[in-house]
Amino acid sequence: MREHAVVISGGGPTGLMLAGELALAGIDVAIVERRENQEIVGSRAGGLSSRTLEVLDQRGIVDRFLKEGQIAQVTGFAVTRLDISDFPTRHNYGLALRQKHIERILAGWVDELPVPIYRGREMTGFADDGTGVTVELSDGASLRAGYLVGCDGGRSLVRKIAGIAFPGWDATTSNILAEAEMEEEPPLGVHRTVLGMHAFGREEYEIRDGKVVFASEGPINVMVTEKTAGGTGEPTLGDLKQALIDACGTDYGIHSLKWISRFTDMSRQAAAYRKGRVLLAGDAAHVHSPVGGQGLNTGVQDAVNLGWKLAQVVKGISPESLLDTYHAERYPVAARVLRTTMAQVALQRTDDRTEALRDILLELLGMEEPRKRIAAEMSGLAIHYDLGEGHPLLGRRMPDLGLATPDGPLRVYTLLKNARPVLLNLGAPGSLDITAWSDRVQLVDAGYDGAWELPALGAVSAPTAVLIRPDGYVAWVGEGTQDGLREAVNSWFGPPDSRRERG
Repeated sequence: MREHAVVISGGGPTGLMLAGELALAGIDVAIVERRENQEIVGSRAGGLSSRTLEVLDQRGIVDRFLKEGQIAQVTGFAVTRLDISDFPTRHNYGLALRQKHIERILAGWVDELPVPIYRGREMTGFADDGTGVTVELSDGASLRAGYLVGCDGGRSLVRKIAGIAFPGWDATTSNILAEAEMEEEPPLGVHRTVLGMHAFGREEYEIRDGKVVFASEGPINVMVTEKTAGGTGEPTLGDLKQALIDACGTDYGIHSLKWISRFTDMSRQAAAYRKGRVLLAGDAAHVHSPVGGQGLNTGVQDAVNLGWKLAQVVKGISPESLLDTYHAERYPVAARVLRTTMAQVALQRTDDRTEALRDILLELLGMEEPRKRIAAEMSGLAIHYDLGEGHPLLGRRMPDLGLATPDGPLRVYTLLKNARPVLLNLGAPGSLDITAWSDRVQLVDAGYDGAWELPALGAVSAPTAVLIRPDGYVAWVGEGTQDGLREAVNSWFGPPDSRRERG
């Protein structure tokens, strides 16, 4: 029986990101993935949000994605484009990039670390005996792990076997996605009818002046709302033809399917993200309509929140109770995502009352404060973990400031490349003492004279020091004193090393 400190079920974006985070921390982690390779059939997520790009920048790999994607300086809410080009971030845009490319690039990064992937196998069962988890695979083999993380999608077997409830709301709409040939060219772009949304496009496209311009040749990508939401299982070409006729009055002579699938606006969230030595992340923990493009991004950020915490527990640096902060922090984020996607689905209706509501919302989003607030939320830049009262930075993402250091200019995010915490001292050099944690926390003396600004909130007072977690969120803010620093370091990064303290 092969043994690993952590086994991840599912090698999609969430599983890959989590594996990378754990590997950076020196944890023996393995992935179980049913696919023989990273290829995806069909269309899934189509881009990365501003905050996810920042997260990838923190690990030094964002350029790999930027090289292949297309920048659009907007986010969206209910098909309303919201400009974020004035947001205080180096990545004040979204990146259009299909999931198949996102996964391929992430897998390439994970391969460099490296992480073993048991491909062509599925987890069929597991048993948590309190000291570890025995994982059964479809080929009859078994793995032993200290912890098991289910990154195995909305139908998560890990969640079901663990007995974790998945409450929420049933589907009210159902859509068919497909790629096929059409005898007649459909009107490319997004359209609304009394039945809901439908759209036509092609695999190849460019973003010009913020607008999508599709290639003039090639198969057609189709998304169409079905007349009823009761469909289950894999749709057929006949289902697709009927849905097109219902929505458009014609099926455009559609034929030669390359792939076809169905998605709904079912919204559910795991009641607990952890049960004993079993944890959930990504779609295994939350499912919702893809409108707004938050699903993949939320999952990747789940992984970055969980990775360093799980690594510290595995190493014995922190008690298991640190894992409880994963649910405490990420559950409210996904709960809010469920609410925003449900609201956007409701606003896609075309009856007169919904049209009136949409008109009012458009007026509001045309104003600066509402635009900034909603755009910050949709781009992931507004995430705020409740770490108590204090400076506005506390619990929020650390801005990627340009610092002056004794070794020359440095960006904050380059300090996070190895997923280690950082105590950034912006006061007098040597004024902060964390000797007892020097093997765990990087202490960096630096200067910064520019403005401190947070998305949607605006300018905030300049701190004299900040304690930055490996996920890029601020765990403590110094305002001229060390008050609370030792408690914060102890809480997040384990008790002090008494030998170092004496030294």
